Amino acid sequence: MAKAGHGWSRAAAERGSAEEEEEEEEDPLDAVIARSGCLEQHRRVQECMAERRDWRHCQQQLRAFGACMARRQQPQP
Repeated sequence: MAKAGHGWSRAAAERGSAEEEEEEEEDPLDAVIARSGCLEQHRRVQECMAERRDWRHCQQQLRAFGACMARRQQPQP
């Protein structure tokens, strides 16, 4: 399975393999999400977006990701 990045749009899906090879470096946003502990929820959003191509059909995944990120941003005692 190819790495799902933030370029889930049709144009990104149609890029050639040469561009994909150039994109070997980790996306800074992916790194932030990985450190947040919400990577699995993020992947679920990406998978839904790639499959459905309409964020409105991915509300459950988006809410779960948003809730995870909100929990991580709360100050820890």
